[in-house]
Amino acid sequence: MGARLRNIQARAAEHGRLRTGYTNGNRPMRSPNWVVTSHSEEHVRRAAELWGGKAEQWQPLNSTIGQWRVITTSPSIEALITPGDPLNQYNEMWSKGGCQRRCDGETETLTRQPCICAARFGEDWHQQKKGVVCSTTSRLNVMLPDLSGMGMWRAETHSFYAAQEWGGMVDMVLAGTDGKGFIPVNLRIEPRQRVANGETKKFPVVVVELRGITPRQALAGPVNAAMALNPSTFGQQPAAIEAPRPDYLAEAEGALTSDDVRDVWRKASAAGHVDPKGSDALSKQLTDLAAAKEEESKQHKQSSDEPGPDADGVYEGEVVEESEQPGGWPAAAQPGSGARR
Repeated sequence: MGARLRNIQARAAEHGRLRTGYTNGNRPMRSPNWVVTSHSEEHVRRAAELWGGKAEQWQPLNSTIGQWRVITTSPSIEALITPGDPLNQYNEMWSKGGCQRRCDGETETLTRQPCICAARFGEDWHQQKKGVVCSTTSRLNVMLPDLSGMGMWRAETHSFYAAQEWGGMVDMVLAGTDGKGFIPVNLRIEPRQRVANGETKKFPVVVVELRGITPRQALAGPVNAAMALNPSTFGQQPAAIEAPRPDYLAEAEGALTSDDVRDVWRKASAAGHVDPKGSDALSKQLTDLAAAKEEESKQHKQSSDEPGPDADGVYEGEVVEESEQPGGWPAAAQPGSGARR
């Protein structure tokens, strides 16, 4: 693999956006469910299969380039936070001419002035009407593991309250993983309401919550891709590799006595490789082998009882009484037989 240019940061391609609203003509509409938009028809049609809705061609406002979108029927989407810092947050003001302000909460970065909204309206500036002050804009880059391609999807929200929650969540994850692992999450649109000055306002907030793992696991260190894709296996010990089973029969055949064969059976029983009652095939084979060793031992004992030669190699002769020999002495030993004296 060739070396990357030092002054160009590696970055995955952006496949599309995850939105909490859509346009009906020129009218912006909030959505209780996710809206998936992309230049890729394939991605959008697959999103419709996963999360409901109908894929359709779509023309973004102030754009001459058509895209595809699906207004899904799902308020929750499974995603992965990828290595690195996935969150970008600014207070921004846009017009048809582009971005007019981009503030980090202290400094307006385009003009390098102190925060204009806070200077005019104080710390509660975010309660002013949209267009008068900047909108808190949070962009979270995630991977959608069930869609094709290895690129990123950008979830974007302009909620002041969601911005605080996203920042806290991502900061905790980065503290545990040092930005080096994957974290499985759910992106969920949650309806909320707030009462201020006697008025009740309802609004959606995108909640980023851990999926399939606990905070302890998420903060314990980087999570590899395989476990992030299948959180149900997180924390499980890998299956132990079973040691090869001894060849008990060969070991018993090499035994010297039936007691040695029985020791082999006891060894197999302790390892759980035979039926404790001896009803399995191996137990029966060992039983037959023990009986054969027992019979072999008896035959060897009988043969060892027969007299053998002494230290000089002489067998002990059998003493035969004269009365037991028919005709008395043997013919060769009778007087006059010609036998030498």
